[in-house]
Amino acid sequence: MRRLIAEFWKASAVLIFLVPLIAAQAQISVSRPIPPAVTVHVGAEGTQHVPETLFGSFLEPIGNSINGGIVAEILTNGSLESGLWNHTNLENMFRDQPELIDSSNETGIPLPWQPLDPAAGNRFELHVGDAANSWQSLEIMGTPDRRAGILQRVYLPVQRELSYNVSLYAKHVSGPAGLTVFFRDRDTGKTLAESRIDASATEWTKYETTLAVTPGAVRRLQPVDFAVAVEGTGRADVDELSVLPADAIGILDPDEVAMAKAMHVTELRLGGNFSSYYHWRDGVGPADKRVTMENIAWGIPEYNKFGTDEFLQLCELIGAEPQFDLNMGSGTPEEAAEWVRYIHEHYKQPVFYELGNELYGHWQVGYSTVDEIAPRTLAFSKAVRAVDPDAQLIATGLGPVSDGTWNAAQLSNPANAFDFLSLHFILETNHPALASANPDFTAAAAYALPYAVGPYFDKVQQQIDGSPDFRGKLHLAVTEWLFNSKGNGERNFTDESPSWMNEGGAVMAAGFLNTLLRHASEIKIADMTGIMEFAGIWKRREQVYAVPAYYVFRMYTAVKGDTVLPVSTDSGTYNVSGGIRPLDHVDDIPYIDVVATLSSDATTVTLLCVNRSLDQDMTTNFDLGGRQATSPIRVEQIRAVSRYEVNDEVEPNHVVPQESTIAAPAQGPLSIILPHESVTVLRVPTK
Repeated sequence: MRRLIAEFWKASAVLIFLVPLIAAQAQISVSRPIPPAVTVHVGAEGTQHVPETLFGSFLEPIGNSINGGIVAEILTNGSLESGLWNHTNLENMFRDQPELIDSSNETGIPLPWQPLDPAAGNRFELHVGDAANSWQSLEIMGTPDRRAGILQRVYLPVQRELSYNVSLYAKHVSGPAGLTVFFRDRDTGKTLAESRIDASATEWTKYETTLAVTPGAVRRLQPVDFAVAVEGTGRADVDELSVLPADAIGILDPDEVAMAKAMHVTELRLGGNFSSYYHWRDGVGPADKRVTMENIAWGIPEYNKFGTDEFLQLCELIGAEPQFDLNMGSGTPEEAAEWVRYIHEHYKQPVFYELGNELYGHWQVGYSTVDEIAPRTLAFSKAVRAVDPDAQLIATGLGPVSDGTWNAAQLSNPANAFDFLSLHFILETNHPALASANPDFTAAAAYALPYAVGPYFDKVQQQIDGSPDFRGKLHLAVTEWLFNSKGNGERNFTDESPSWMNEGGAVMAAGFLNTLLRHASEIKIADMTGIMEFAGIWKRREQVYAVPAYYVFRMYTAVKGDTVLPVSTDSGTYNVSGGIRPLDHVDDIPYIDVVATLSSDATTVTLLCVNRSLDQDMTTNFDLGGRQATSPIRVEQIRAVSRYEVNDEVEPNHVVPQESTIAAPAQGPLSIILPHESVTVLRVPTK
């Protein structure tokens, strides 16, 4: 069905946008025509090695990246707090579950909980200031003729696990002391699994039990109810409820951990907008006692269950070096130093520290002005270095497309103040400057972005090298990079142009990775946004899957430690006028974009190939210079019928790389057809 829809959209675009296309063609011009066969020349020797940390990623409590993502917890708002979502997120919640509107208004039960039996009436009271965790608890008052309790719609990962560990805190008030926890079918009301708890303690007490559903009782992606009920006329206060799959790794989702490990991320950044007000002590200590609060950066709950130790555990599980983004917004140098001391005591491997996140932006809590940034950076640097003299520090830079004023302020610091300057490259692809842009124009303009940004990285490095104190000592760290498509969809993202969520985004991700590899002498750290959600791993209805860009990243990581070889190509190029701001006028974008690397043992040449053409499959001949290809040549290729095709929880493996092998030619160049809008990686044994 998805392929039929994609074909319909493709055909419709020709008709609907025929007139705009005529106007748009003047904005996309060929600067060098495509030859009948493209020739790629690969040089024999290279000097630049690929830094391992070029294949880093990014993690932030946004959307369901952490809570509802890497954290395996099934329940939402188990601590029964109120006021955790902003208006936009409430609208999304009510759109998804309109039944919550009445139940919340009529009972005051914290979202997204509901009464177990609405006919029992309002048998609930919130107790503020009397809680096992955070600020409030909920009293459930039994009734003789109805079952009183609360429920929440949940999804269970039954495709891999049928047993679930349940815990809750309770305090007996009066009457019978029994509590029952259970799963039930939302349609039939049939109980799927049930356990009774004797909750007779009159002080807050933690109770634990297990619920196991029978094979086949719950289908993949099927919603069920999780409920807690008091017994008869009993009354009890409840708080801090949890349902974890029995196969959880601590609190981590094993499917997401496995996919993250397979991604071969070499460095993982815990950062983002939340960093500017995050106080690390909120996320350490006993998990049951960590306070729930609103994540004010994104208007969602923050339960603080995933803190410093859980992040370090994740890094160890997937083999990534940790990078912590220190709070330079509302935080102090002393607080940052204490966090570094805590990390140093709990983790003996190398750690990167980023001094703030996007501190130039007014959306950041406690943002810095251009006059404040240099002395504030220095104060934090001195505090961190006093605790860990060998710490690798990343200062907040601005760019790569900027006037250089902010970075000049940072470069007024002494040379030992930091080791890297951060840049963020995040662009929206669906709002080109050309008012009459059609989908093909937008795609061509979007595909140009990853290549067109290259000279701007050169410009920032030239500014650094213009400072005698930093020349040869300071390099770039692209600590966030992403291609967005903004609109009114889920979390305001759409699928109407190439972006992180679709096959077109895979083409863009590969193009940007090629640019990073060409600039590996300047860029030593790069973090794709992100390892969970965005261009990485997703979880919806407890089904874990990845977007196409994830697979591109995984295809590319094999070249870490390789040597970049010089490449030239005659593929043909195009110009864009009226494209994606701020790179809306760019020239000489190659249709075929190739980076070549040589393995450390000099036995394998890897060819990383992007075809940006919207409609031409191109025969491409590779001249490997003095090297002779041998068999078998391994090929990984990602393509789709339409650039808009996606993976989701229904079809998690819809767009994935296809693997094959080809024989090396007996003589002459290696030849292969590169499909339009595709990514192809060839691993060529040579002699």
